[in-house]
Amino acid sequence: MRIRKALPADRPALFALWNDSCLSGEVVYKPLNDEAFARLFERTPNYDGTYDFVCEENGEIVGFITGAEKKEFLPGETRENTPGYLTAIFVRPDMRRRGIGGALLAALEDAFRAAGKKSFVSSGNNPVNLPWFIPGTPGHDHNNAPGTDVDCAGYPFLLKYGYADAHREVSMYLNLKDYKYRPEVEATRQRLLSEGIYTGRYDVSLQCEFDGMCDRVGSEYWRKVLQDETTAAHPRVILAGVYQNHIIGFTGPVDREPSGRGWFTGICVDPLYGQRGVATVLFNDLMREFIKEGAQFSTLFTGIDNHAQRLYRHTGFEVRRTFAIMKKEA
Repeated sequence: MRIRKALPADRPALFALWNDSCLSGEVVYKPLNDEAFARLFERTPNYDGTYDFVCEENGEIVGFITGAEKKEFLPGETRENTPGYLTAIFVRPDMRRRGIGGALLAALEDAFRAAGKKSFVSSGNNPVNLPWFIPGTPGHDHNNAPGTDVDCAGYPFLLKYGYADAHREVSMYLNLKDYKYRPEVEATRQRLLSEGIYTGRYDVSLQCEFDGMCDRVGSEYWRKVLQDETTAAHPRVILAGVYQNHIIGFTGPVDREPSGRGWFTGICVDPLYGQRGVATVLFNDLMREFIKEGAQFSTLFTGIDNHAQRLYRHTGFEVRRTFAIMKKEA
């Protein structure tokens, strides 16, 4: 058994290992080919193959592992304070329980340590996003896995090697042909309007202030999304709650992926205006905008204990998968 860095010439064997696990139903990832590998890995600014390793046995590749690190950072993030990300690991079924997976994982962790990483994680913050099929749907997919699928073999494997649940997230799904706009949502919109709160499509020319909301939420991610969308040369539709020239809630941008998925990035409401129904109206507006754009379905993931699940369920979403965000200290 020999562990070494992966080479471009290894890719047919790596794709075979990957795709065998996908087609057998062992994992929910979408199959890989040269085009998909280029799109998901090579064309992303955070991937360069540094953290790819294979296991050879008698000249055959019987396992591989791939990881990544962030190279583009949000304010406050650095190479030193961001973790190493475990992206995927596969071992040929007939070669399992021989220590190959553990040896591959050790090689990846050693490379992360050499790069100064203080922890290793499996999470949706991985800069390499892996799309996966939603079980029980006609080929509908989600554009990223939020962690380790608790129903796959990778979960007990990582537990065995010292990883622990940081928290869990559920993936939720809605076929948009089943979506219904409820009368109580419109009643909530009208009540908010009577209180001076507008909810709906946002006119970027208004140049409303949003830093206060982002500060109180504590999210540089939402600040960046709003900055990018409100200053773009050709801004996409975004949905907002506005009160006295301040953005107090936001979701969007409205976008339909080629797969037919309505792309949900999340929803943000200023804590000063919580529990008023702003999120309910904006989220339902988002579903209606998706339908206008021709989207067929929408997916999202959220914390297993997140109170927002109640909103998503009332809108028609159902839980389809549970993922663990797993972490190990270096």
